[in-house]
Amino acid sequence: MFNLPALNTETIWAIINDTIDDQTVNQMVWHYLGYRYDPTTETWDTSLVAPEWLTEYPQPGNFLESRPATMKLTRSIPPENKQLLKQKLGFKGYKIGEFGPRQTRRATAANWLLSYMMITTGKIE
Repeated sequence: MFNLPALNTETIWAIINDTIDDQTVNQMVWHYLGYRYDPTTETWDTSLVAPEWLTEYPQPGNFLESRPATMKLTRSIPPENKQLLKQKLGFKGYKIGEFGPRQTRRATAANWLLSYMMITTGKIE
């Protein structure tokens, strides 16, 4: 499997600050959605993927290049967790002129991962 960084606030900040590469960000989202790559068979094990994801994405999507995949990720964040980057990390957003779709999608992935952390552990660390 992939060698992923720990899911913690340091990693979330690294995603926002663009110090973790796009492939690793995608791999983290895939992992926490339940996708597992089997290098032996060179196939994806999707037995842990929720049906609402598996229907549209039998293979994991690219959340930093695909607007539809990012939109689905955004919609899957519970309403009470939509502002976690601001509420828990104090993220004020990107400055005008310093961001584009890629940075917005990275922030979406970071917020989704933060939401996942909150849902599964009940806390942000």
